Amino acid sequence: MTHPAALASPTQTGTSRNITLLFGALLVTMLLASLSQTVLSSALPTIVGELDGVEHMTWVITAYLLASTIVMPVYGKVSDSFGRRPVLLVAIVLFVIGSVLGAFASDMGALIFARVVQGLGGGGLMILSQAAIADVVPARDRGRYMGVLGAVFAVSSVAGPLLGGWFTEGPGWRWAFLINIPLGILAIVATALLLRLPAKNNQERPKVDYLGMATLGVATTAIVLIATWGGSTFDWNSPTIIGLIVGAVVCAGIFVLVETRVSEPVMPLALYRDRNFNLTTVAALLTSIAMFGAIGYMPTYLQMATGATATEAGFLMIPMMGALLVTSIGTGQLVSRTGKYKLPPIIGSVILAVGMWLLSTVKVDTPIFEICVALAVIGLGLGSSMQILTLVVQNSFPHRMVGTATASNNYFRQVGGSLGSAVVGSVFAARLTSLLAERLPQAGSGGGSGNSLTPAAVSDLPDALRLPIILSYNEALMPIFIFMVPLAIAAAIVLCFIVQKPLSTRIEQEILAEALSEGQLLPPYLDDDRR
Repeated sequence: MTHPAALASPTQTGTSRNITLLFGALLVTMLLASLSQTVLSSALPTIVGELDGVEHMTWVITAYLLASTIVMPVYGKVSDSFGRRPVLLVAIVLFVIGSVLGAFASDMGALIFARVVQGLGGGGLMILSQAAIADVVPARDRGRYMGVLGAVFAVSSVAGPLLGGWFTEGPGWRWAFLINIPLGILAIVATALLLRLPAKNNQERPKVDYLGMATLGVATTAIVLIATWGGSTFDWNSPTIIGLIVGAVVCAGIFVLVETRVSEPVMPLALYRDRNFNLTTVAALLTSIAMFGAIGYMPTYLQMATGATATEAGFLMIPMMGALLVTSIGTGQLVSRTGKYKLPPIIGSVILAVGMWLLSTVKVDTPIFEICVALAVIGLGLGSSMQILTLVVQNSFPHRMVGTATASNNYFRQVGGSLGSAVVGSVFAARLTSLLAERLPQAGSGGGSGNSLTPAAVSDLPDALRLPIILSYNEALMPIFIFMVPLAIAAAIVLCFIVQKPLSTRIEQEILAEALSEGQLLPPYLDDDRR
């Protein structure tokens, strides 16, 4: 028998302990997901040097982002239909399998494949954590929770490079993958025991939009490959790039057609009738391009150009992540107290533009302190916007669509991250290879071809070889960030048109009476008019 719909507040007596336990389980999964995006950043120069694959460097990051991007809408839709917990357990298991494969990778191909498997699991970790919070916490109170989730990302983004650096200098970079195994087991246990959410009231077996998932995945892959290969690996007018462009357009068209006809679309087109969803999605995509470009490759630059060790490079990222942490928590608390959310992400986008401009001015002789200031400014901008945009999306739709809406928004955010990582990585690698060829034409006998350069190897070179390499790294990467400034400004302009809607103070959801006997988390009371 189905219980009537209930409106509830999580702040009522009797639910605080349940929500605390639930939130603890979600923090573990968020930690697992966010560490995977950053732990390799400081180890990356050594990894590509040992595996002799600097030309494939971008794919170590892009492969994970691409795989996680493709499956995000799938996780959102499936979890809306089948429940969060079983889907989240599947995501964690996939992530752990990918970590095992990465730990034993013998070449770049095996490593990139492992990152794909990791991404297939990682795509569900953040999405389902955010959606599960929306299952039990109303939008008005959710700001502080989203702020803490953003802070977890900031903390792990500091811990990730530090751990990656420590592993690289100690037991070896493969431990950057092995560390995920105990964390994954902890996440599985925490999810199985603590993630007790209201049961889904499905009278019929949910229909899965397989064709929509497939066409969306192919179109996304084609778009990222175009950004990665275009102008570097292949000419823009080459048959490969032209074929990818045609394939992306055709698959996108088929996807739209499919979504208008199936009963349970993986990404309902009704989402795009909401103004706030469209605006926040565009802003999140633009912001992510800049964000992943900076986070992904700055530790590599700090090691190769400034002589920092892998661990030191991780420490040098602390200003960015510390600023992100403080700002994320503070902004979340402010939004929960005032109920106003429009201004913080606008200000944050402007601050992000300033930070990207500062980063683009960095030269070989720029003091480390000034680089840290630029990174801190970027952290302030990101902390003021990213988590709040998720809250805006969730507040725009009924509870039954929260998972799908969150996943769809994050899908485009990850597309931006994939494009940012792919474009910055491919341009960086192409420019670096070209500059090294110009400045070290006889590097074959002295400094290597560039594919096998590691920070330790570069630091041991004589100045005649070391200084051109450092200068090449600077000129290959830092000027790219000036092109991120217009993107951040565009995000600020787009966000000015958001409609400020009142944040919901209740959660509306249908709950099965049978959930009472299963020990699932339930609202503590029914409003008098709904009893």
